Amino acid sequence: MIHPKTEIKHISDEVGYGVFATAFIPEGTIVYVKDSLEITVTPTDYLLYSKEMQDVIEKYSYIDEQGNRIISWDFAKYVNHCCNCNTISTGYGFEMAIRDIFPGEQITDEYGIFNLEVEIPLICGEKSCRKKVSPADFDSHYEEWDGKIKKSISKLFDVDQPLIPLIDTETRAQLDQLFKDPAAYKSVYSLRNKNSLKSHLPQSMNGRSDVAENLDLT
Repeated sequence: MIHPKTEIKHISDEVGYGVFATAFIPEGTIVYVKDSLEITVTPTDYLLYSKEMQDVIEKYSYIDEQGNRIISWDFAKYVNHCCNCNTISTGYGFEMAIRDIFPGEQITDEYGIFNLEVEIPLICGEKSCRKKVSPADFDSHYEEWDGKIKKSISKLFDVDQPLIPLIDTETRAQLDQLFKDPAAYKSVYSLRNKNSLKSHLPQSMNGRSDVAENLDLT
C-alpha cells in the first residue's frame, strides 16, 4: 500500500504515469508497505500465464527475495525509478523516504533493488543517471543504498507513520531492536532474490554466507 498522502498523475506519453505527494512527507516516513491485498505471483504461476499476461505482470511487478512477483493493488505500481530517488526499499520490506518530500513532488524509487531479470533503459533526467538498470545493480550498489538508508532510518521513530499498522509483528520486533541497537541494522541485501543469488554472486563475495543468507514499471 502506498502512503495515503499521494496521488497518481499522467506525466507524458513517453513516461506514462507517476505518483506525487499531496502533502509534506518527511524523511524517515514509510511510503510503501506490502500488505495482505498485494497480488503474489509465484515462479510456477508465472509460467502458466500467456505471453500477453506475462508482459503485464512484468510491467507492474517487482521480484521479492523468494523469487515471487509482487503486484500492488493500488497505484504504488506507478512509482517511477530515479537515479536520485527520494524513497528506497529497505531490508525490512518497506520503502522509506530518504529525504524530505514536498507537496507536488514526484515519489521516485530505486528499481535496481527489484531483482531485475533483464536490463531496462531509463528515462531519468538526472545528471547522475545510470542510463539503464540491470540485474547486476544489486551487487554493485547495495552498499551505497545501505548508506542512504542508515542515514534516514533513525528518523523513522520521530515522524508520523500512517502505514505502521500494516507492518507485521516480526518486522516491528526488528525495528524495536534497531531502535535499541543501531548495529542490529538489516541490510537491503536481504531483499536479494535467493534463487538467483548464487549465479550472480560477485567474486569478492565468494564464501560470504553471511551476505548470501542475510517492479513497478510504467
